[in-house]
Amino acid sequence: MSIVIGCDEAAYELKEKIKAYLIEIGQEVEDYGVYDNEPVLYPDMAVKVAKAVKDGKFQRGILICGTGIGMAITANKVPGIRAAVCHDPYSAERARKSNNAQIMAMGARVIGAELAKQLVSIWLDSEFQYGGSLPKVERISEYEKEFQKSCS
Repeated sequence: MSIVIGCDEAAYELKEKIKAYLIEIGQEVEDYGVYDNEPVLYPDMAVKVAKAVKDGKFQRGILICGTGIGMAITANKVPGIRAAVCHDPYSAERARKSNNAQIMAMGARVIGAELAKQLVSIWLDSEFQYGGSLPKVERISEYEKEFQKSCS
């Protein structure tokens, strides 16, 4: 699976651990930064990763900041993207199975490296289940298209 990963300076160390873990488990990963602890505006990173996923360059994306919240909010501004904050096994699984989220967001100030690795594994191993969730995900897409038209 092709995965893109990005973070802000608050999550640099965790991103490095997650990137190494992805390589260790045989995933193809591209690092969009940051590459040190210099401050950046996390919305810029979130959009960069989300656009790459939307454009089909990668199957999935991982975003990490202090809480994961700002990254997810920003990534969800990119049409066609569903990003979810995942801080426990159930949310990581349901982000994929129920919501077909292509991007997971995590908070380096919220969870530790070992839990983050576990969540990444769960998220990668989970696939959208369609079924009862399909009409809900389709409705999300309908609303997205509706609001895109009204904002144009």
